[in-house]
Amino acid sequence: MPVSFLLPNLKIQLLHGKLDKDLKLQTMQAFKNKEIDILVATTVIEVGIDVPNATLMVVENAENLGLSQLHQLRGRVGRGEKKSHCVLLFNTPLSEHAKSRLEAMRSTQDGFVLAEKDLMLRGPGELLGERQAGSVQFKIADLGRDMHLLPKVRERAEAWIARSDMRIHALLSRWIPKGDLVGNIA
Repeated sequence: MPVSFLLPNLKIQLLHGKLDKDLKLQTMQAFKNKEIDILVATTVIEVGIDVPNATLMVVENAENLGLSQLHQLRGRVGRGEKKSHCVLLFNTPLSEHAKSRLEAMRSTQDGFVLAEKDLMLRGPGELLGERQAGSVQFKIADLGRDMHLLPKVRERAEAWIARSDMRIHALLSRWIPKGDLVGNIA
């Protein structure tokens, strides 16, 4: 049964990535102007719209989305004075990572806390490469566990590089495979 039949007095509109750019902008503006009551959208809605009167967000298949994306979607509601809700729907069984992501979303609205949790779950990506997901295989450190040490490490590394000599180059060439060493250390 079509939703319009169940909600005959409400104007419902679809918004997805395959729509023409101008039509997407018009649709979002119409929703913002309260010309549309219910906007059914893909994740294209996660950025680019500020609608203070939006009070309910329902996210289907939330188990398939990352923490950053879920946080962005949740941020589309609750921008006005009215109480708002974000409902995350998911399919079971859930993987351990999906359970962790959904629990993190339930436990906090702090984007920094969610970013740290995302780093712990997915890893930092490659330090010098282009890949954005996965885990860096450091010889000793674990970025999730040792995050609090990074400011001190940076401070010491900068001081060390400032006193650079041939010993640094010898050490770097031992730890970083040939060809991966980018730029000059001065």
